Amino acid sequence: MDEAAETVLFYAFAGLAIGAALSVALSRNIVRSAFGLLAALFAVAGLYAVAGADFLAGIQLLIYVGGILVLILFAVMLTHRIANVRLSNPTAPAPLAALVALAILAVLALTATGTAWTPAAPPAVSLPVETSTRAIGRRLVGEDLLAFEVASVLLLAALVAAAHLARKEIKDPPA
Repeated sequence: MDEAAETVLFYAFAGLAIGAALSVALSRNIVRSAFGLLAALFAVAGLYAVAGADFLAGIQLLIYVGGILVLILFAVMLTHRIANVRLSNPTAPAPLAALVALAILAVLALTATGTAWTPAAPPAVSLPVETSTRAIGRRLVGEDLLAFEVASVLLLAALVAAAHLARKEIKDPPA
């Protein structure tokens, strides 16, 4: 993909992410906020893909969109207290929220203007580009193999324990 297309895609995904995040924060309806979060998470995955981090984009879609957001949507849909919007989605007083937002913006602006930004030097040697997924895979089965195996055994133990806790006990029928 050429640089102009990457720039256009970056700004499109960034604009979508900012707009969706604003809809999450400003919406008075919790269901609309949840769907705004869906759009924001998809846009962030798009930003990861444009940046060349294909593994992070896939994980973003699998974990956040596929798992966490579906859990949030089920919780919202199964909650009976969302009829009253003020109970389901309380907001802070607007002047206080605006003051906090301006303070955060001032800190960010001071940090951005007070930092000596230097452009990155071009690499001395041009190395072949390896995708992030391949690099992560090589590292997991290479130098970090022990940590990877310990984590997999720990997750297996948690899965077995969850299955044991969730099973029903079958009692013998009376004779």
